[in-house]
Amino acid sequence: MTVNELTPRDPAEAPAVTGERADLLETLAKHRNFLRFTTRDLTDEQAGLRTTASELCLGGLIKHVTAVEQNWVGFILNGPSAMPDFTAMTEADLAQWADWFRMLPGETLAGVLADYAEVARRTDDLVATLPDLDAVWPLPKAPWNEPGTQWSARRVLLHIIAETAQHAGHADIIRESLDGAKTMG
Repeated sequence: MTVNELTPRDPAEAPAVTGERADLLETLAKHRNFLRFTTRDLTDEQAGLRTTASELCLGGLIKHVTAVEQNWVGFILNGPSAMPDFTAMTEADLAQWADWFRMLPGETLAGVLADYAEVARRTDDLVATLPDLDAVWPLPKAPWNEPGTQWSARRVLLHIIAETAQHAGHADIIRESLDGAKTMG
């Protein structure tokens, strides 16, 4: 399938989302909501605090999930050229990568959540309008990707869902360690 065949339709021209696409979007929305909910009633300072042995904070987790979702949507549309070559990352690239996991000076929780909402909207529009969920691209170069492996748009969406769900669980632990609040229970 060529890139032109993967160009999403205008959302206004797209039919109602049903079936598999509706299931994918509903599942992704549920896990996004769990992740966002962990930040309820927090200050910017609290969103940037590390509360466990890990480097993760709530704002940084949302930044990370936002960047990952954005990169994978780029992959669906443009293939591996939309993603970094992880085998050739420089120290500067690694430092920038690490910044996706923390709140930086001047960043606000409201800003991080707004960025996430915009990326989510674009992803949802893509899922609704992409002509073919079976379109495949080879995975980008990375130590964790087997050379020659290809993923369909469907597989990428499942990966985004899994990544979001995994980090929503991390966020719940960080929030509980911060002030005892839980997402559920």
